[in-house]
Amino acid sequence: MNFNTLTFLLFFPTVTALHYSLPHRLRWVLLLAASWLFYGLGSPEALGLLLLSTAVSWLCAMGMDRGPWIRRTLLGIALTVCLGSLCFFKYGAFLAELAGLSPAEKILLPAGISFYTFQTLSYVLDVYRGRVKAERHFGYYALFVSFFPQLVAGPIERPEKLLPQLRAERPFSRENLRAGGWLLLTGYFQKVAVADSLAPFVDRVYGGEGGGPAVLLATFLFGFQIYCDFAGYSNIARGTAKLLGVDLTENFRRPFEATTVRDFWRRWHVSLTSWFTDYVYIPLGGSRKGLKRRLINLMTVFLLSGLWHGAGWNFLLWGAVHGFYQVGGVLWDRFGPKTIKKCPPLFGRLRTYLLVSLPWLLFRAGSLPAAGTLLARLGGGWNVWPLDLPALLLLTVPLLCMPALENLPRLGREATPERAALVGFTGVLAVGLAWLAGLAAGGENTFIYFQF
Repeated sequence: MNFNTLTFLLFFPTVTALHYSLPHRLRWVLLLAASWLFYGLGSPEALGLLLLSTAVSWLCAMGMDRGPWIRRTLLGIALTVCLGSLCFFKYGAFLAELAGLSPAEKILLPAGISFYTFQTLSYVLDVYRGRVKAERHFGYYALFVSFFPQLVAGPIERPEKLLPQLRAERPFSRENLRAGGWLLLTGYFQKVAVADSLAPFVDRVYGGEGGGPAVLLATFLFGFQIYCDFAGYSNIARGTAKLLGVDLTENFRRPFEATTVRDFWRRWHVSLTSWFTDYVYIPLGGSRKGLKRRLINLMTVFLLSGLWHGAGWNFLLWGAVHGFYQVGGVLWDRFGPKTIKKCPPLFGRLRTYLLVSLPWLLFRAGSLPAAGTLLARLGGGWNVWPLDLPALLLLTVPLLCMPALENLPRLGREATPERAALVGFTGVLAVGLAWLAGLAAGGENTFIYFQF
């Protein structure tokens, strides 16, 4: 089930109403059933794999208090099942191609497998390290893995943050209603008004229309599209969870205000960046084992991040480019001239935007040969545009709304409850009508990160 479907418009209010009408001891049952229904309606063939990963990781963590040898064995079993499933479904065809084999049929990627696998891994590894205690109640743990607002595309939550919230009593709160409503308004605006309005132009150019300037413009706009698409999903997820009394991780922190690429990755997909930091970069030694080891660790993290996003050479190269950015930043800090003044913030933001935007071509192209074709198109067709000037100017309208969009949650907090309720209701109604009109015209667009 997607957030931008009529089914969800019926599903979520019903679940919320039932949630607050039930006693606390029964709410986990409702939310778990709703989460499995949410996932099953969208990916019925993948529900069994979700249940398998949940059961195996829970059972393995439960037995980790029985001695070092058993703990290591159970950790190995959990990693084999969870990572093995992810590798088979996400990378099986890619690995077969590398080995010179051709799969009998295309392997379908289960929805959200990258996200819930990382969530189960963080739980098992934290229990193994003694950072958290094993959750004895299977129902609460299953809800932690499959909580429907963040099941399909994150944020990737940690057990020490989400599990206590699921166990705690969560009475209805006007503050949660206001904050959750503003997050929903922001998320749907990002998805419907910005991301979906930019998608047709980007799709046409990457589909073969237009020459060099069109490719450049589509690549720069794709950065805004994927940001508003994924940040929109994250805000909708946070809003729905907030209305149920649960706080999820803020996954995007105004990344286009970053003045360096390193700063960009502190603001973009925060839950994934912190996951790789805690479970890959630091265990490899982080920055504690000398400069050479630090640079290797940074490149390893970003190569893995590229592969996490997709099984293809284009994603690996995209990760490598960002790895080189990180390595270059560290080397500049260590050996660069100390007399050069720090650049103005505006210049730093523009430079970072350009450095981050250009590799999006690799990300959006779909394959390395397709990326090569797009790069070749940069050399010609400078008078060929797939849209006329008025249509191109219309693309700037949603972008001009970006500053106001970023401030909506703050404006909601500063408004009085009555004012917030009025503005929030009006905004949600307006976005909802625009979204329904898009659905009626056949304009429904799934979220980009569903493919990961």
